[in-house]
Amino acid sequence: MQQPNAPESCDDAPLPPPLVRAPVEVFANNASGAAVDDTIAAEVPIALVFNGISHAVMMATPQDLSAFALGFALSEGLIDSTADCRGIDVFTASDAASCEVQLEISAACFARLKEKRRALAGRTGCGVCGIDSLEALDLVPEKVVPQAWLEALDATTVLRAVNAMQPLQRLNTEAGSLHAAGWASPTGELLVLMEDVGRHNALDKLIGHLAEQKRLGEPGFVVMSSRASYELVRKCARMGIGALATVSAPTALAVQIAQQAQIRLWGLCRGQRAVRYSA
Repeated sequence: MQQPNAPESCDDAPLPPPLVRAPVEVFANNASGAAVDDTIAAEVPIALVFNGISHAVMMATPQDLSAFALGFALSEGLIDSTADCRGIDVFTASDAASCEVQLEISAACFARLKEKRRALAGRTGCGVCGIDSLEALDLVPEKVVPQAWLEALDATTVLRAVNAMQPLQRLNTEAGSLHAAGWASPTGELLVLMEDVGRHNALDKLIGHLAEQKRLGEPGFVVMSSRASYELVRKCARMGIGALATVSAPTALAVQIAQQAQIRLWGLCRGQRAVRYSA
């Protein structure tokens, strides 16, 4: 399985580390606290800048940022295809406390972006922070084109992919606070896995990585360590992904969006049990 976590840097400035060490006290069985060093996930402001104009600041794990930025642009409909992105540069602030990703996008996409541009401040657990009206909340998904292989996608196949995630979540194994998004083949083989403190970010990193590898549109489905929120389903619909499986349960709105988009949504995928919420 591919684990795309190559270091990124710009102008010889490395990215902040995805994990940091910090002193903590551990209490157990009513004993006094034991002082130890613990591993904690980094959460860093990442500015996404399109053609010189800042569009969003997302709190994310400082890793795979080129993939993150490309996936965000695609899954949020800011660009229509990978070809609309003409270049990506990653910068680290001089104090190594934040990062900036600069994307050069096509003139047509940039003109459209300027028309609907809004102030957007992203937080780890929130996918709609910063929208200024209910009208800006996009709840009408694209319909995913039916794919013949999906008819054979059963619980055994879904669980094979979901159960393969945990051993490969290297950052989460150390810190215990990161989500994972994986790409599985129609037979349930886990092919790629990305991690981030934010579930939306993890999915964007996965989408961006697939785009970089020119693999968007190939048969396969997404598995995630989180719950299925409507934003995750919405992103999958925009990318034409026909199935999403998550470890925790979906929200009612996520199920509604999946049904509208004709996405097969699985949830509570744990051990030998899975629930299919939409056909």
